[in-house]
Amino acid sequence: MEREFLPKIVSFLCKWCSYTGADLAGINRLQYPTSILPIKVMCSSRVDPVFVIKAYLRGADGVLIGGCHPGDCHYQDGNYHTRRRVAILKRVFELLGLEEGRIRLSWISASEGPKFARVCNEFTEVIKSLGENTTKTTIFL
Repeated sequence: MEREFLPKIVSFLCKWCSYTGADLAGINRLQYPTSILPIKVMCSSRVDPVFVIKAYLRGADGVLIGGCHPGDCHYQDGNYHTRRRVAILKRVFELLGLEEGRIRLSWISASEGPKFARVCNEFTEVIKSLGENTTKTTIFL
């Protein structure tokens, strides 16, 4: 009997909005995959592209970055920096022949628990369609 592929998704979530939205989804008992590994960061702009690459090389099937909506950042313009970094990171993945669809950036506010659950469900389905990450390495970076 073959087991269903359950992707490992690392999610970097802004403390002020996305992480609180995830908390709200949990409080409201909304269903989303258990394969989401949440990591709280002070701001989505603090997610270094190296973190994303390391997560991917160490076996994550996908990486979700969640931040405040543009204009609502608690650190004024942090999410604008994030948007530029993620665009560059996706381009680097494309140039390296990797699947840029394994990276997702979403703006989720603290009051959007249902949106957080929906984004997690949608992204999990995308990663399932892409399959398992075949570029993972056993080298300690």
